[in-house]
Amino acid sequence: MDPGTLDEALRAGDVDELIRLVDACCSTRDWDSLASLRARCDRAHETGHQLWPVSSHAAYRLALEAPAHHAGAVLVEGAGRFAPGPLPEVAAQHHTWAELAPEVVPGAPGMLAAHERVVRGEDLSHVVLDGPPVLELPLRLASWEPHYVLAEYHEHDADFPTPPLPPTVPVDLPPAPVPEPLDDVAVALRDVTRVWTDGSNGRVEVVAVTGDVLGAIAALGAPATNLAAVGPAEALAHLGWAGASGGAYGRRPGAAAGRFAALWAAAALTGLVDVWPPDPDRLGERVGELRWVLWDTDERATGWRIRLAVEDPARGRSWALSAHDAR
Repeated sequence: MDPGTLDEALRAGDVDELIRLVDACCSTRDWDSLASLRARCDRAHETGHQLWPVSSHAAYRLALEAPAHHAGAVLVEGAGRFAPGPLPEVAAQHHTWAELAPEVVPGAPGMLAAHERVVRGEDLSHVVLDGPPVLELPLRLASWEPHYVLAEYHEHDADFPTPPLPPTVPVDLPPAPVPEPLDDVAVALRDVTRVWTDGSNGRVEVVAVTGDVLGAIAALGAPATNLAAVGPAEALAHLGWAGASGGAYGRRPGAAAGRFAALWAAAALTGLVDVWPPDPDRLGERVGELRWVLWDTDERATGWRIRLAVEDPARGRSWALSAHDAR
């Protein structure tokens, strides 16, 4: 990269030219120059220019494409605030934890990158993380956990696939029981999509009832309903996807945060939240005793949506969740 061209673009605050220079650095794999460009954009406010979007994009490209030395260096608080997704998740797409670990500073973003690698299937159960405790999840996926749906980051955009929906069958709902006060389970289910409501335009409804899943769905006021019985892994995949997503306008928390939201809800359902993280084998056994369903209505699905209900036959209680967000 020509230093004079960079100096001129910085003096002019030329965002378009600076983005072009970012692309040029990536094309030639000139990572040192890209790191320098990012640092200088960070300091541009000292000369009256606000170049945070360029700095953020440069950090994103370093996390995504550069060797671990540069990718790890951008895993710090505040970096990549305008990127398509959280930089720990971005860096974990192409870098193993063994590559990143020597390069990250001992802060929360670096620790989140380790958990993002776990979501991608890396076994870190033998690793002692040198940083603050974040999420406090097992550092290995349990055999009964799903293949969580992962973001796919590209140079200038990203794909956020949704879990496949199984075929459903129509069911008749019973008269709606009276919803009970929200308990810890209902709160845990509601919090899965907290970003959709706090950071976007989302709406979430959750109920707890005495009875089965059909009664819980009816208590939400749902019209004619279509139902699919699923196993715990499939249900947790949908909860994990919802917890990872920012919805229409919220800041995406990332797949590791989605896994936390799913496992916290599972632990609440099984009474295992008092000691965190719960024993994986015990949690897996308990979630297998629950009845899980995904449901929908005949209305056209748009935007971000999750509709799930779960029944604890041993306690005779059920919960239903309906969350939706759209642009």
